[in-house]
Amino acid sequence: MSVALQPAKTLQPPPTEHVPQPYDGPSKAEALALRTNYLMPGLITYYRNPLMLVEGHMQYVWDETGKQYLDAFAGIVSVSVGHCHPEIVARVSEQVGRLQHTTTIYIHPAIGRFAQKLASHMPAASGLSASYFTNSGSEANELAVLLAREHTGHADVVSLRNGYHGGTQGTMALTAHSTWKFKSSPAANVKHATPGYCYRCPFGLTYPSCDVKCARDLEPLIRHETAGEIACFIGEPIQGVGGTVTPPPEYFGIVYEIVRRYGGLCIADEVQTGFGRTGTAFWGFENWGVTPDMVTLAKGIGNGAPLGACVARRDVAGALTRRLHFNTFGGNPVSITQGLATLEIIERDGIQENARVVGGHLKSRLEVLQDRHALIGEVRGMGLMLGVELVRDRQSKEPATAETVEVLELAKDRGLLLGKGGLFGNTLRIKPPMCVTKDDADFLADCLDEVLTIVGGSESKPRP
Repeated sequence: MSVALQPAKTLQPPPTEHVPQPYDGPSKAEALALRTNYLMPGLITYYRNPLMLVEGHMQYVWDETGKQYLDAFAGIVSVSVGHCHPEIVARVSEQVGRLQHTTTIYIHPAIGRFAQKLASHMPAASGLSASYFTNSGSEANELAVLLAREHTGHADVVSLRNGYHGGTQGTMALTAHSTWKFKSSPAANVKHATPGYCYRCPFGLTYPSCDVKCARDLEPLIRHETAGEIACFIGEPIQGVGGTVTPPPEYFGIVYEIVRRYGGLCIADEVQTGFGRTGTAFWGFENWGVTPDMVTLAKGIGNGAPLGACVARRDVAGALTRRLHFNTFGGNPVSITQGLATLEIIERDGIQENARVVGGHLKSRLEVLQDRHALIGEVRGMGLMLGVELVRDRQSKEPATAETVEVLELAKDRGLLLGKGGLFGNTLRIKPPMCVTKDDADFLADCLDEVLTIVGGSESKPRP
């Protein structure tokens, strides 16, 4: 579908004291030509008229014309405390001028200090104290699976349908989302279990009378489709790319018990949920009352820097000593300095509490919109990790894929950048930098109210 791009009323992002620098670089047309001619064609853009961003400050970004946007997608959930946070910029600039690169074959104090701080945020008595730093979440997840297989001596790995764990060959096998899988990429010794996606329950059941069958279905999968013993289970506490899918509260407790009974380790992929984004807990897994054997991190860990990590129990981490394993740029002083500064700001400035308060306010505003707009099938998520699934019909739950594209287009014209996800690309992914304010949340909700009216009309529809 396509709707006329009607002009906004008076909506615009809240004012900021930051004055963007005049842009004097290549034009948008020149930048697009360079991209078209010299980058791989698989790189995607969201908008019909691709957006060119040239500056960022805290929760806002600017294009080459000086137009301001509220970044409600945080650079795909990567910016935790704000674009170009002044303190981070200062500390990284100092580090760049002192030492830009050294590898882990030498000693540098920053990497140990950062690992110590990460360990201090893990649950008491969890034993999660050994960190290995990487450049991305894909690398962190690859390492976690390697450790699990070496530690247990088992080969089979279980991940979740609708989950996403990266774009390398190994993590593409873990990903169970056809949109992100290539036909030629092998997926040996990986099985996919049922996620806790109540809105689209594959069994046609209703929570809680379902007895959380989605979680209990893991046991027959292991017994029928593996050798009866597994290396590990990996799952996102809330599925990100899959559309902010939030499981029933008992789900992970049941799954972790089954995994351990069949010899496996439990890995929490905290690439999107970590560092207080859910508001009620520092790590996503803590919301479900479980403790994993390994935690993988990336995105928000470095506030936009290429940084990831795998944190494991020391006995599990010991498996890596059986051979040589090395990462040239993992743990480099520049990325580590940015990661350490980010974590210290999260601690000092009450970023997690802000995610809880502002996220709760925003979710309540979105639930009001659900009563007004028939396009909204479900609002879900926690803190500042929220999703709004759009459907053409609430009974059939037919995905409103084309309508979601239009919502993103119209929101962009009004100065709001959103993400989209889910197997059908019909879920709005709302995951802004965690420094956003209630004014930002109100602008976001007002903007969605306006564009949903344009795309789907406005009529009172009681929630299903």
